[in-house]
Amino acid sequence: MKFCLILAAVVAVSACGVETVGTAATGAVIKKQELEQGQKTMEQMQQKLDQMNQQAQQRAEQAGGDK
Repeated sequence: MKFCLILAAVVAVSACGVETVGTAATGAVIKKQELEQGQKTMEQMQQKLDQMNQQAQQRAEQAGGDK
């Protein structure tokens, strides 16, 4: 009888640990996805800035050639 109570306590405690590990792993996956999305957004913004700078430079060259 004592063994069953100890076994039940061990199972209950270990189940909590498994849930905690699972929750932490899920949180880590979500953070990784957020990081990857942020990096993708940053790359897209950098590309847009590069395009805008290139267009501004072309306009400046055209304006200088018109004079």
